[in-house]
Amino acid sequence: MAFWDYANPTRFLRFVQVVLPWLTGLCLLLFAVGLYMSFFVAPEDYQQGDTVRIMYIHVPAAWLCMMCYSVMTLSSIGTLVWKHPLADVSAKSAAPIGAAFTFMALVTGSLWGKPMWGTYWVWDARLTSVLVLFIMYLGLMTLWRTMEDPINAGKAAAVLTLVGALNLPIIKFSVDWWNTLHQPASVMRFDGPTIHPDILWPLLVMAVAFTLMFFVLHLMAMRNEILRRRVRALRMRAASAAQPGPAGAAQPAE
Repeated sequence: MAFWDYANPTRFLRFVQVVLPWLTGLCLLLFAVGLYMSFFVAPEDYQQGDTVRIMYIHVPAAWLCMMCYSVMTLSSIGTLVWKHPLADVSAKSAAPIGAAFTFMALVTGSLWGKPMWGTYWVWDARLTSVLVLFIMYLGLMTLWRTMEDPINAGKAAAVLTLVGALNLPIIKFSVDWWNTLHQPASVMRFDGPTIHPDILWPLLVMAVAFTLMFFVLHLMAMRNEILRRRVRALRMRAASAAQPGPAGAAQPAE
């Protein structure tokens, strides 16, 4: 079966029904391993002490808030260019998840920054651009809720999502372009990670666990959105059938 065949909502729902339990189980397993490694195996940092353990939540959340918006960007292209039936469903379902990850990144970053920087918040390029991303998520969620027609709402949200995607490279390269309090990339580097393996491996396990959690939540949200739209379509059909005919009698239901 070709990937495009999953554009059919019924086939996609069958796919989710099969994949979701296995994906959820693997996600829970990796979280159990990652949390154990992060809090009981990984050593303290020689400067930050136990405070460094916030990294195992903050860094994956920061990665995921950007990855989630990237998924929305690709889905928006699918909505506007290829008119993929599930592209709008994907984008709309990802927005609340991305907002949650972004909020988590901002909160854990503030808690981590207080003992390291002496303050919960500074208006440096990385923090400000991530805050803008959080506002973009909230704006897109509001747009979807304020427009009654899901098709028109999806097109408008797709355009706004593509405009907001310009913020992603700013978040990524802000530490290289400007003098910020954030350190440069230390994991994804051409010359290899600069983090000690005892700290790196728990971080990678947690990153994979968070990624699987995103896909679990995303598939569940897409399933719920498809069912929600089917219920809306049935209600509209029932309301149309119940409208009185020219003579004042109710039209017979099909």
